[in-house]
Amino acid sequence: MRRSSGTRALGIAGALAILLTACSTTGAPTGGGAATGPTATDPGKSFVFASTQFSPVTEQEAMRKKILAGWNGASVEFITDQEPVIIDRITVESKAGGTGQIGIVGLENGQFGSLVAANYLSDVSAAVTRNADKKINGDMITLGKFGGSTQLYVPWMQATYFLAANKKALQYLPTGADVNALTYDQLIAWAKNIFDKTGQKRFGWPVGTNGLIHRLLQGYWYPSFTGGLVTSYKSAEAVAMWGKIKELWQYSNPQSTTYAFLQEPLQSEEVWIGIDHAARLINVLKAKPDDFIAAPAPAGPKGRYYMSVVVGLGIPKTTPNANGANALIDYLLKPETQITTLRENSFFPVTNVAMPSDLDKGLKLEADAVAKQSSASDAKVVPLPVGLGAKGGDFNTAILNTFQRIVVKGDDIQTVLNEQAAIINKVMTDANAKCWGPDGTSTGPCQVK
Repeated sequence: MRRSSGTRALGIAGALAILLTACSTTGAPTGGGAATGPTATDPGKSFVFASTQFSPVTEQEAMRKKILAGWNGASVEFITDQEPVIIDRITVESKAGGTGQIGIVGLENGQFGSLVAANYLSDVSAAVTRNADKKINGDMITLGKFGGSTQLYVPWMQATYFLAANKKALQYLPTGADVNALTYDQLIAWAKNIFDKTGQKRFGWPVGTNGLIHRLLQGYWYPSFTGGLVTSYKSAEAVAMWGKIKELWQYSNPQSTTYAFLQEPLQSEEVWIGIDHAARLINVLKAKPDDFIAAPAPAGPKGRYYMSVVVGLGIPKTTPNANGANALIDYLLKPETQITTLRENSFFPVTNVAMPSDLDKGLKLEADAVAKQSSASDAKVVPLPVGLGAKGGDFNTAILNTFQRIVVKGDDIQTVLNEQAAIINKVMTDANAKCWGPDGTSTGPCQVK
């Protein structure tokens, strides 16, 4: 999840209360009037649009008043809440039978797992076919099938991580290096050049509390060096990768252990180069667009792997208005709606849409970097972890502890990997989580080899 409002201790009863009294969460209904898309002349029953995204109040308001401003179908109540609350509500409605209140749900790829396993979602293949002219990213469409043939969500928007650098750093690029096609070896050489010539450690990592270093390991370093994540966790390639990370750490700002969002140290120029989530770089790029460049993440021996936080739209089988939900999917995939979503809430299109000339300069930097990253000849997309459910935190913690022990504390690489691999295997078994992304597929829980 991009930004969290904090976990709330709400059980099924709390979820029921929130959604049954939607006005307390959503404010005034959005939409209403003439139908669009599949809703011929009657927009049908009102419904709830529940999502884990856009939890900050400013983003909620942008969703209701800007992104949904042109919606002209059935009345829609947009609510945002934590994943367990939304999943609980859909579960309650599904078990009750008949129709519920949630007409459509917007979740990250990995958050759909329990709904898919319980068979609570409708087939939305027709929505993909209807929107074929939008040229939705094919890898993202495949993710929405969860290894089967049935389309269980339609990609809606995406976020990702990429490299940002102060232009002051460009003079220290290694000879022959292209900032838009870097390798990890060149990144290390770049940071070393800066240190050798300035005496300063100008590379930054988001290692502080609430930093997203675990995502960079899951979606960038590990697959780029090993071709996998779980299955290759303690492999010889992983040992070599951790050696490279330790090498880069020598030239990294020691305050990296306190950084959650890299935009702050980039803006203060404590660091000149870093890789972080788009939402955690946007403020500095908007504030100083002429002082920075944004570029694709580096490539390793196995390719230029990058993590795409794909947010999809699914329709519960208990939706009160299937036609209205399908029409809303069509609306949200319109080029103008995709661009409004980028402008207002900094989520990137999943469709092939031209960037407007008047786009904020910082957003344009990000959009160009995302486009270059996804279109690179060696680019390979990685989803967020799938199927871990409540064990997702334990999985992330095992990876964070690996980083702390090997990189920060200097423990023996293979020893740490062997010990943490055992913890990861237990997490995967307890969650009954199958392999995903670069690890391929598995019939049982994914395991470290």
